Amino acid sequence: MVKASLIIMAVLTVLVAMGLRWREERLPLTRGKPQPRQGWIAAQKAKANRWVTAAAIAAIGTTVILGGLHWMRMLLG
Repeated sequence: MVKASLIIMAVLTVLVAMGLRWREERLPLTRGKPQPRQGWIAAQKAKANRWVTAAAIAAIGTTVILGGLHWMRMLLG
């Protein structure tokens, strides 16, 4: 079960990070004005923030998925 949770968490982290990156790139286009270019340090902070956020969302998702499977197994026998 530990291997499954690690695989699920890794996959969810990558998928959520891709989704967050897509949202960040698309968001300035909806407001009508382009955002100014960031420096290297600001870009690295934004990237680290994106991955930490993705990992937190993946941890919650993994807990919900595997917890739900556990409770289904308990209730069904």
